[in-house]
Amino acid sequence: MNHRPLSAAILAGALAAGAGSAQGAGFAIIEQSVPGLGAAFAGAAAAADDPSTVFFNPAGMTKLEGRRLSVGVHIIEPTAEFSGSATTTPLPGGAPIPGGDGGDGGSTGVVPNFYYVTPIGEGWRFGLGINAPFGLKTEYDDGWVGRYHAIESEVRTVNINPSLAFRAGDDLSVGFGVSALWIDATLSDVVDMAGVCFGLEAKGLLTGGVPVPPGTVCTGSLGFGLADIGSGAHDGKVEVDGDDWGYGWNVGLLWQPGEGTRIGFAYRSKISVDISGDADFTLTDASSQALAAATGAFKDTGAKASIDLPETLSVSVAREVAPGWEVLGDVTWTRWSRFDELVIEFDNPVQNDSVQPENWKNSYRVALGAVHRVNARWAYRFGIAYDQTPIPSAEARTPRIPGNDRRWVALGASFTPSERLAVHLAYAHLFVSDPPIAATEVSTGHVLTGSFDASVDIVSAQVNWLF
Repeated sequence: MNHRPLSAAILAGALAAGAGSAQGAGFAIIEQSVPGLGAAFAGAAAAADDPSTVFFNPAGMTKLEGRRLSVGVHIIEPTAEFSGSATTTPLPGGAPIPGGDGGDGGSTGVVPNFYYVTPIGEGWRFGLGINAPFGLKTEYDDGWVGRYHAIESEVRTVNINPSLAFRAGDDLSVGFGVSALWIDATLSDVVDMAGVCFGLEAKGLLTGGVPVPPGTVCTGSLGFGLADIGSGAHDGKVEVDGDDWGYGWNVGLLWQPGEGTRIGFAYRSKISVDISGDADFTLTDASSQALAAATGAFKDTGAKASIDLPETLSVSVAREVAPGWEVLGDVTWTRWSRFDELVIEFDNPVQNDSVQPENWKNSYRVALGAVHRVNARWAYRFGIAYDQTPIPSAEARTPRIPGNDRRWVALGASFTPSERLAVHLAYAHLFVSDPPIAATEVSTGHVLTGSFDASVDIVSAQVNWLF
């Protein structure tokens, strides 16, 4: 019995996603600064105007005077509404799978971040960031047509990122940090036990390799009918949960070639994690339980998977063009091609290892923005961005990751009532190109075809203190 492809698909889909379906261009969470959000994160590695530079470019800490603390929260509200159909095999010839559209698969995500920066000597700064750089939360109705592809997916991360920075000259600063990242994934989907049984029978896996007419075992011995495939009559459920710690590093340079101009370079390394935990199966009908007993599969067991969270490289520019006006730009490259496959290993020796192909591609994010500092108390920001999806095709897309290219429009405001306190607010809307999907479920061949109506709204608030 080889049920591992199903569980592999579940874990792969959940790990390959962002904060809610908001992260349509991958599963990294860029929402690490509220002033940054207001400018669509244009100039993020060159701004160096608040403690969130710990994340975007630690070299920027040298531009901050005194001890500074920043606490922010981002509320991410994605929408992912499916329209289409599912069949037991590709059309023509595939029987339709009954069910609804799943409701809105997007789930509200709350992303907090914390940063602290302090001087530790002449020209030196120490910083600490605590944030969530990767995440996912999507959920569909149990009876929807894509239930064999995904029901619930939630991935949580916490990253602890201490950093150091120093002035290497009057116009150059250097920063370096290390990261300890905790990741936890909880995922579920529905198992078409009738479809799995007939698939195993066709391969001779229920008869020791001896070919038999269709239904000899599944119908004659176990009680599954051909008409039961995809009908929901013998649906089971599987939930996978696991966690791990991974470690990485980041480095940055901040160069000021002339008065009013800053150029930032920032690199964050990959983080490798070996997620381990449990796979729990729920089988409620007699035929499904008999299949599990006959094969030794579909039983609760341990599971593990390895994944490389991708590295990023950013180049940012901030340029003062007039008194009180600054223009910002940024290009960020992410090495999503690391996510080419996911290998799942189960503790149950009956279930063979599985390889789930993903074939993601590297992607770019380009942003332009501006800051207008009206006076010592008020500043306004606005920005636009284009965020390229790493998902190469409709066939590679899953309902756990219903993302596509995104176009950002953002604005923000900052109020500084005193030199020791600043309050930041920001809003962004993400226009997501309707993601087409033509996903094939690994273990049964069921096909989900259609598209998602997707968009994202983000509302954020942050408070900065100077001690």
